[in-house]
Amino acid sequence: MTDLFRDLFIFEMANNHQGDVAHGLRIIQAMGKIARKHRIRAAVKFQYRDLDSLIHPDCRTRQDLKHIPRFLSTRLSRNEFLTMVTAVRDEGMITACTPFDEPSVGTILDHGIQILKIASCSAMDWPLLEAVAKAKKPVICSTGGLSIYDIDKIVSFFTHRDSDFALLHCVGMYPMPNSEANLNFLERMRRRYPYVPIGYSGHEAPDNVDVVKIAVAKGAAILERHVGIPTDKIRLNSYSMAPEQVDLWVENALRSREICGDPGGEKRVTQEEIESLLSLKRGVYASRPVRKGATIRREDVFFAMPCNEEQTTSGEYQESMTASRSYKRNEPICERRTPSLVGSIRDIIHDAKGMLYEANVELGKDFEIELSHHYGMETFRQTGAIIVNLVNREYCKKIIVMLPAQQHPSHHHKVKEETFQLLWGDLEVVLEGTKVLMRPGDKLLVERAASHSFTTRNGAIFEEISTTHVKGDSYYEDEKINALDPLQRKSVLENW
Repeated sequence: MTDLFRDLFIFEMANNHQGDVAHGLRIIQAMGKIARKHRIRAAVKFQYRDLDSLIHPDCRTRQDLKHIPRFLSTRLSRNEFLTMVTAVRDEGMITACTPFDEPSVGTILDHGIQILKIASCSAMDWPLLEAVAKAKKPVICSTGGLSIYDIDKIVSFFTHRDSDFALLHCVGMYPMPNSEANLNFLERMRRRYPYVPIGYSGHEAPDNVDVVKIAVAKGAAILERHVGIPTDKIRLNSYSMAPEQVDLWVENALRSREICGDPGGEKRVTQEEIESLLSLKRGVYASRPVRKGATIRREDVFFAMPCNEEQTTSGEYQESMTASRSYKRNEPICERRTPSLVGSIRDIIHDAKGMLYEANVELGKDFEIELSHHYGMETFRQTGAIIVNLVNREYCKKIIVMLPAQQHPSHHHKVKEETFQLLWGDLEVVLEGTKVLMRPGDKLLVERAASHSFTTRNGAIFEEISTTHVKGDSYYEDEKINALDPLQRKSVLENW
């Protein structure tokens, strides 16, 4: 994804320049002031139409056709548009433009505009989309009036052409009532197209800030609104915002982003939160004197508030704890759990299950779990893998789970040929000395005798399809690993 799409606000000028360059410059300057005030990444978006080719010759003088008289009355020359495009750059903002015909795509390229925007009405105009894709510029496409299956076609179109593109949920009603916003669809788009930036283009009433707050909460990464400046002679339409309304709209969007937190859904736990909750937890106290070196049994303690900073909490307590010093009756117990192999394995299982839940990968009921620990369980989170054995006949199927920052050492197989397909996360495979960066859906063939290793930054789940798996058919570059009995570097789990 291009950085141009990241947390982007788009100010859509459309025809609100009224065919007057000076008025258009006032709108641009007002938007630049708002962008600087809120320190946002903002774009001003124009609309380009080659009116001589876009409008049928017999219809240019007709007043009964919607839009055509307005387009003609607000007509600007290429140089007049270029003056405004230059003003956007001078204000430190990003340039964007919607072409409604193929000649306008050429004008956009001539003007050096950074983003091409596809209007909802043009979203399935394949001749125009072909011209847009050939421009090799970042593309944002609105999806008003389109079914999910239409959007699938657009995603397929731009994906096949290796375009850098984003989608905007949009409702083609002017103005749009709240009852038609359907913002839950944003979540569906994010699930259906996980590697496509998703945003929202709004046509609600200009004083409505509720919709943008919910759009942000639903994950909209790009926000677009029509903007303009009313005057004694110019009246804005019912879905365009004046500068003071834009300012309020941006302010509410930013506040909502702050409230929603990390866009990836990462949990952030602050020290203040930890200290606050500690004051509500129960601590462990001695119910009778406990001697140094004694096992602290359940009948030796009770749980009560308050819990002091160094004190053992009720959740940390376990009966295998040994007193590191003597305790008097009612004195707070201050001991820590001794790390155990069983506890470490249980934590690994919980982490792997969580990743499978998040990736929506179901294992079923008939499988075997192996922990592959090449240098011992104590370094498993650095080196190893969780192997889920599903089928092993003339063909073999496994699911491999890699924890964040985990790597699997270089090795090869003499009997087995295998293919990896990444289901979730990120995976870097070094195959015969060549790095291969895999993204979900990518497949990679590993032929017999081909050396390979793999690692992940944020965690990975991938499928391994192979010929029959034969024990002892893994040969590692590190002779220390080869010297180990397979039982020394693999543990089979009976309980998952």
